[in-house]
Amino acid sequence: MKRKEKPVTIADFLPAPEELIPIEEMIKITIALDSDTLTFFKEYADKSGLKYQRIIREVLKGYTRKYG
Repeated sequence: MKRKEKPVTIADFLPAPEELIPIEEMIKITIALDSDTLTFFKEYADKSGLKYQRIIREVLKGYTRKYG
């Protein structure tokens, strides 16, 4: 019979989740969007498994990086 080796414990080397993605301060707002625009983001969110609010936020963030 082959002898089983004892498992080896490896120290956790990954940073904590809050250290992986910097947390940005969020400010809640109310925004009015036309129906077609909202439908586009919601359908894209369903296909990609993301939240539509996050996608809108990323689009706006990309815009401000490019033109800000």
